[in-house]
Amino acid sequence: MTLQIRKKLIVAALFSGLGTSAALAQHDAMQGGSAPADARDPHAYSDGYLLGVGEYALGGHRSLHMADEHPFGSVLIDRLEWAHGNGSNAAAYEAQAWFGGTYNRLVIKAEGEAAQGRVHDARTELLWGHAVGTYWDTQLGFRNDAGHGRPARNWLAMGIQGLAPYWFEVDATAYVGTEGRTALRLAAEYELLLTQRWILQPRIEANLYGKNDPETGVGSGLSSGTVGIRLRYEISRQFAPYIGVERYQSFGNTADMVRTAGGRSGETRFVAGIRAWF
Repeated sequence: MTLQIRKKLIVAALFSGLGTSAALAQHDAMQGGSAPADARDPHAYSDGYLLGVGEYALGGHRSLHMADEHPFGSVLIDRLEWAHGNGSNAAAYEAQAWFGGTYNRLVIKAEGEAAQGRVHDARTELLWGHAVGTYWDTQLGFRNDAGHGRPARNWLAMGIQGLAPYWFEVDATAYVGTEGRTALRLAAEYELLLTQRWILQPRIEANLYGKNDPETGVGSGLSSGTVGIRLRYEISRQFAPYIGVERYQSFGNTADMVRTAGGRSGETRFVAGIRAWF
């Protein structure tokens, strides 16, 4: 490379550096000074309208809310079924309804069994649910037990309901009643998707009591338990008929009371019903 060519390259580099420095200086001046006359109007996209001002102002009332600010509700009829076992027929139901927001809601639970046109055993709970995690709610409220031919029992209820790891739905509630009565109810179920519409649902439930209650036929300790499995077909996500089989068994003092009264301490039932929610 000749000496003359080198001189030309050096001069070009110097002019390039001076231009870059001048541009940087101009940029720095703009950051602390007024915008140039040809700068873009920041309000041009709105044709001059400002938030809260002018003909289309919304005023002080908020019209848009986040999802967790809206109250909403749902009703789930988990079981509405006919059951046949040992030559006897019965109808059973289990439902849950709630209304509220993401973190706090009013919850109503109902479960019972009827035969020969009479409700022989019914459990109704009125609870206040509060979210303590992504998948868990604590619940506090009251429970009432009633039925034909038996005295009513009232309880204070404290429990937790949610989705355990591996998608097990869990419901555990402790109860404190009058005259020193205590109880514990545990229930769990799992939904196994055979296809997008055929779903197999195993379910287990156990009831424990702290003392004997001969008037209602309940004994202390593990009183009763149910293990069942149901196969449903979801015509839609909100409506699904099902069939299944379950085993009901009473234990300990409760079983003794049932046998003394001439009943069976346990039986296997075939069930058919519907599951719906809205």
